[in-house]
Amino acid sequence: MKNLLKLLSPFAPDQSGAVGVLYELGGLVVICDAGGCAGNICGFDEPRWFFKKSAVFSAGLRDMDAILGRDDKLIEKTARAVGQTDVKFTAVVGTPVPAVIATDYRALKRMAENKTSLPALCVDCTGTRLYDDGEERAYLELFKTFAVQKYETVKGKVGIIGCTPLASGYMTEKIFKDAFGNGAVCFGMGSGIDEIERASECEKNIVVSTGGIKAAEYLKQRFGIPFETDFPVTEAMQKVIAHDFSGKKVLVVHQQFAANKMRELLKEKYDCTADVGTFFKLFDEYKQSGDEFIPDEEQLVRKVSEGGYDAVIIDSICDRALKGFKGELIDLPHFAVSGRLDENGGQVCLA
Repeated sequence: MKNLLKLLSPFAPDQSGAVGVLYELGGLVVICDAGGCAGNICGFDEPRWFFKKSAVFSAGLRDMDAILGRDDKLIEKTARAVGQTDVKFTAVVGTPVPAVIATDYRALKRMAENKTSLPALCVDCTGTRLYDDGEERAYLELFKTFAVQKYETVKGKVGIIGCTPLASGYMTEKIFKDAFGNGAVCFGMGSGIDEIERASECEKNIVVSTGGIKAAEYLKQRFGIPFETDFPVTEAMQKVIAHDFSGKKVLVVHQQFAANKMRELLKEKYDCTADVGTFFKLFDEYKQSGDEFIPDEEQLVRKVSEGGYDAVIIDSICDRALKGFKGELIDLPHFAVSGRLDENGGQVCLA
């Protein structure tokens, strides 16, 4: 059965990716669900929940609310919450419930803005897609809604798009600033909605995960800001390249831009060949021959067994699906796959 996971845990879904983008921006985020999706996001997919406050609410939909599509009740609840919090905008993030009943998000946006007098955005998630799709939709909605004015370009200012815990395994912007300069602005991590509004000040943007590509393309089209893809060298990557890959054929499995960086490091240090595999978005413009989208664990096993690889660099949770592999399995954590951070040795810091 296609996309069936028998040995691996389900990957982070699109609504988790959307909330990860919005989490630090100072808005009121309403997850349009009965409570289960919000619990999964705050309990498993958003590590910042344990040490950094954010106004993330569940809509608490009851059966009849969902069946009858009572948007007025949702907006009434949102307005009450706005009155009790200091927020700069509201956002509604979709889940399987509004997807099934075909919720009109444009109407919700208008109703929310009229009721609260705050900017509103809606992210059309369904719960059936993966986190990078939710990130993509959230980033694009953010910039379309708030980055409307052209400011004078600030020399040396660089925008970082895609730096979420799900994509990077890091909860703070430090590793990105260390890699790309202290003048870098990490949209949605260590910055607020004001930086989204002033996005046109950036001299260039750097996209560090596939969820940020469409937003970068939009900013290029609207303001002429060029962009490139890159990823910082993480602690986990440094541990990986300590192995000897001389003369080996290697498969790197992660989100595309982190995997591309890992391949770059391998080729710089060793005489080896390396392919990239990913469970998530794979853009043709940034892939090489041998790179492949992996839709499920069956395809992962097939790719590894038929690819002639000597080593596979992958989150260790996937080892259970690769028990028959005779080569070397080397750990490269991916939070969206296993819930393991690269930062702090995988532990959430509560201090």
